[in-house]
Amino acid sequence: MTAMTPGSNIPLSAPRVAVEVAAPVKLDVSGLLIAANGKVRSDDDFVFYNQPSGPGVTYQPDSIIVDTVAVPADIEKVVITASPDAAGQSFAGIEPTATLRNPDDGSVLATFTPPQLGSETALVVIEVYRRAGAWKARAVGQGYANGLAGIATDFGVSVDEPAAAPAAAPQAPAPAPLAAPVGAPVANIPPPPPAPPAAPPLGAGKINLDKGRVSLQKNQTVSLVKGGKPFLSSVRMGLGWEPAFRSKDIDLDASVIAYGPQRNHVASCYFGKLTILNGAVQHSGDNLTGEGAGDDEAITVHLGGLPPEVTGLVFTVNSFSGQKFSQVAKAYCRLLDAATGEELVRFDLTNSEPRTGVMMAKLIKQFSGEWEMTAMGEFVDSRTVKGMVKPAAQAL
Repeated sequence: MTAMTPGSNIPLSAPRVAVEVAAPVKLDVSGLLIAANGKVRSDDDFVFYNQPSGPGVTYQPDSIIVDTVAVPADIEKVVITASPDAAGQSFAGIEPTATLRNPDDGSVLATFTPPQLGSETALVVIEVYRRAGAWKARAVGQGYANGLAGIATDFGVSVDEPAAAPAAAPQAPAPAPLAAPVGAPVANIPPPPPAPPAAPPLGAGKINLDKGRVSLQKNQTVSLVKGGKPFLSSVRMGLGWEPAFRSKDIDLDASVIAYGPQRNHVASCYFGKLTILNGAVQHSGDNLTGEGAGDDEAITVHLGGLPPEVTGLVFTVNSFSGQKFSQVAKAYCRLLDAATGEELVRFDLTNSEPRTGVMMAKLIKQFSGEWEMTAMGEFVDSRTVKGMVKPAAQAL
């Protein structure tokens, strides 16, 4: 039996798999059949207690059974979700556990307990997906603050909106005032106060993710809001660099430092400590040369799974061997949706200094619940993440 962590996957050893989700409270479990465009083909692909069967997918209390042989060829994955049955109840203080089981012999294939959750009222727990002709299961643990309707809408299911209140009957026009007698004083009646302005949608007036990928310059900020909702999925910060022209291989180390609301240091994730905060932050491991295309090191952050005491993250790169950033070319960081690989935000470092550390970007949680990413590009003299803790706190 395998204990899975967010983002990990296992091959399925049986053609049928049951995903059971258990918690101290009653849960509603559902499954969505997702095509290559990331959406359901129709509302018939949403399987739950009121629609307990779909092609290759069956609902049972607290579980979804996927028969991979019967899943249509144009379906790439089946997403299993869970939400507390009580209206408005969040996962705060609730620790759901998913068990992947062979329903034919009852054997357990894997278990997955998402990291600590808070205000989320619905959760994408597991994906059963097709890859190169074989079926696998991936642990996700992505939370939503707007319930199962938020998940369903994101995957293209039509969600009925509550009926609008009937419009008030039009009032008869007020009778015209009688003309005052000549010489009589005219009453000074003040006009009615203006209606208060409607609250702006979340992220209004800021750069956000609504128009696709955002390219930042130093000190620019993007609000991680999409469609008026905070983006609370798992994100991956990819960091890359190349040796400058005619320079030798350069060994840089990417890290992330987590802080509390008083800029207090909570934890650091780096090559020597690849997982922190109960798995909510994970490091890809050390790259010793910087050669090759693509990200050299990556750090995955489950925004919805971060503990409430973490309100700031600073991503740093250090030269442990003492080489200066003037010997580095094409340094960049980019934020991706960890589930889809879609690039959300990119920051290219266009200048360099002969120093051994740089703060690339920071993520700050706002009072409204969304996160903001700011491009930094601030150089310091530090060869290790430990030496970055104080300057990064000052930069929050």
